[in-house]
Amino acid sequence: MTEQIPKKINVLMVEDNPADAFLTKEILSESENAAYQITTINDAVNALAFLHKLNGFEDAPRPDLILLDLNLPKMHGLDFLARIRDDKYLTTMPVVILTTSEFGGDMERARELGVRGYLAKPIDLDEFESVILR
Repeated sequence: MTEQIPKKINVLMVEDNPADAFLTKEILSESENAAYQITTINDAVNALAFLHKLNGFEDAPRPDLILLDLNLPKMHGLDFLARIRDDKYLTTMPVVILTTSEFGGDMERARELGVRGYLAKPIDLDEFESVILR
């Protein structure tokens, strides 16, 4: 019997904190249920260029999922999310918010913009892992 190799899931992680990006990649790399190809971009402006295949990102793969921090340089994560929801080519792309912000207004606005999940980054490593792998 031949073992099936899982399809790689292309993830765009928009995260400006290198430690959080590293930890998220480590946790996802240990998943037995899927294989992930993760691209990390540290600001929303360059993430939009990536999604539109501009400014050096012409060969960028289309993400299957976006992991999005909210408190980003150059453009807030909710503004980025609104921009992709207004784009007919990106509007259906699944987005999960992964942030330290637990401000109710951010959660409400993210839900209005159709996010798949809103996860507050916990400080505890085990809790963080369980949130990411849900």
